[in-house]
Amino acid sequence: MLTLSRMKSLLSPTLSSPHPTRPLLFHFKPLQNPSSFHVKAAVPSNSIKALNLHTEASQSPSGEIHVIVGPMFAGKTSTLLRRIKSESSNGSFQAKVLENSTHLDRTLRGHCFSGRLDEAVRLVCGAGTQVYPETYSLLLQECIFRKQYRLGRRIHAQMAVVGFVPNVYLITKLLILYAKAGDLETASILFNELPEASLISWNAIIAGYVQKGLVEIGLGLYYKMRDSGVGPDQYTFASVFRACATLATLEQGKQAHGIFIKSHIIGNIVVNSALMDMYFKCSCPSDGQLVFDKSEDRNVITWTSLISGYGQNGSAKEVLQSFQRMINEGYRPNYVTFLAVLSACSHGGLVSEGWEYFSSMRRDYGIQPRGKHYAAMVDLLGRSGRLQEAFDFVQTSPYQEHSVIWGALLGACRIHGNMDMVKLSAKKFFELEQENAGKYVVLCNAYATYGLWDSVAEMRGQMKEFGMKKEPGYSMIEVQREAHFFFMSDNSHEQSVQLQDLVNDLTCILKDAGYVPDLSSWWE
Repeated sequence: MLTLSRMKSLLSPTLSSPHPTRPLLFHFKPLQNPSSFHVKAAVPSNSIKALNLHTEASQSPSGEIHVIVGPMFAGKTSTLLRRIKSESSNGSFQAKVLENSTHLDRTLRGHCFSGRLDEAVRLVCGAGTQVYPETYSLLLQECIFRKQYRLGRRIHAQMAVVGFVPNVYLITKLLILYAKAGDLETASILFNELPEASLISWNAIIAGYVQKGLVEIGLGLYYKMRDSGVGPDQYTFASVFRACATLATLEQGKQAHGIFIKSHIIGNIVVNSALMDMYFKCSCPSDGQLVFDKSEDRNVITWTSLISGYGQNGSAKEVLQSFQRMINEGYRPNYVTFLAVLSACSHGGLVSEGWEYFSSMRRDYGIQPRGKHYAAMVDLLGRSGRLQEAFDFVQTSPYQEHSVIWGALLGACRIHGNMDMVKLSAKKFFELEQENAGKYVVLCNAYATYGLWDSVAEMRGQMKEFGMKKEPGYSMIEVQREAHFFFMSDNSHEQSVQLQDLVNDLTCILKDAGYVPDLSSWWE
């Protein structure tokens, strides 16, 4: 949240004077007789020595005129006051202020239209005066469009410093700015300042929380919006579907989908992609495919959502079939599409196909593979047991200094029990990314598999030394619109005793069938 002192600091050094001498501050309050003034003045004794000239005037809503007089006018205040008094009586003083303000607004708009946003923000902050609400709106919109959120904060700070009170429209603009910037505390304050929240403001605050990962709060705001009588639109549902996908709450997602259909809202590519993602992440690939089939507008984003969805469900065959359909229909894949295809090949053990798609990126589509593509290939080779080939691939890749590639090799070596390669890849990984708790756990489990308990203790000691704690893993199941979370060694659930008895019964049945559990991952 921005305090007034923080807002002033955002404007510096733009508004700070290069001279230590503070200016003269006069307060003029017109009386009923236009020819007389109520004057307050503060004159520093050393102000006459300053060399700069700086004069500003503004009028408060109460009619009080505030004039800041530069130090060169020290000792000449009587002449200055007579001049201001004369010009105020005939209107020329106010006309000059208005003329200057209009010129400033015109200049700021010109800067925005020509793409010179930085100059526009510096100019408005340096002017130290208010501009028209339409100009503030244009400046904020440019900051949002160009994702220059820090510049937007400076504009907000300038509003506060010069005493400009934004209207509802500008508060909504500021709300959108802070929500997109991830400053949800300030966004929430602005949202609560609105006399009546509009659909746009609701969408902004909901999307802000969902994009920040606070999806439960985002869904709560969605239900609160509906209770207030504001109807959702396609942008609302895009955030809601994304939140349900993150939580894998199928029941809530289906209910939102039903409301979406009943509202007769025409879906767009973003909404349909979010809806498909929700069904795939809730393990309903058939429903995800149905949404795709009914989508009238398709592009590479829609196809990539379909391909990624099948990949998340381990359906490598459907991934490759969908990719080929996409190519046959004339769509050009992007780097995200190829990442989903390579991941599917990795989980499906399709080494030759993976190599072909990896080579096709640069050869057929001119797409330069990124670090994650190289990591997917390392994972593909490692999972198939080709550890030396994976290591050689890392050594020759342009991303060998990226931790994600060594992390993929570390995971593959742990699966196949190659401890020499585990130690080598772990050493390189932790040189590049020292504070990754998840990889420490992977290494600990690899050591535990072979009974290297001294090494396990050493890893745990290093985690404690760095102050790292791994976020506990959990399982979640939704029953009758209620989500149930289960953490390791956690007996807080009200039905934990009955659940434990059921698990013990299932364990006995599995052992009788010849199942041998893998107890090596003791610290997941």
